[in-house]
Amino acid sequence: MQAQQADGTPGNAFLDWWFTTTEGITMNWDRIEGNWKQLKGQTQLQWGKLTDDDVALIAGRRDQLAGKLQERYGLAKDAADKQVSDWVQAADDSWFSR
Repeated sequence: MQAQQADGTPGNAFLDWWFTTTEGITMNWDRIEGNWKQLKGQTQLQWGKLTDDDVALIAGRRDQLAGKLQERYGLAKDAADKQVSDWVQAADDSWFSR
């Protein structure tokens, strides 16, 4: 049985669970970290101010990404962390199929 989203459309209970738990976010970040070479372009699409050197330095480390966002965009730590979390939650299989 599928769960319903707030707007009444069918949802995917597994995906809802996956992206709303810390474990799911951590596991998704592990996947991002492991596929960082594939995701460099996706990262720069999201945050155009990151240079190639920035992305190479980040090397899939979440704390490094948040730190570079703070530096390049003048964000507070919590705002940078939120942007990274939102980006991780948006990750889907299309990001990894290149």
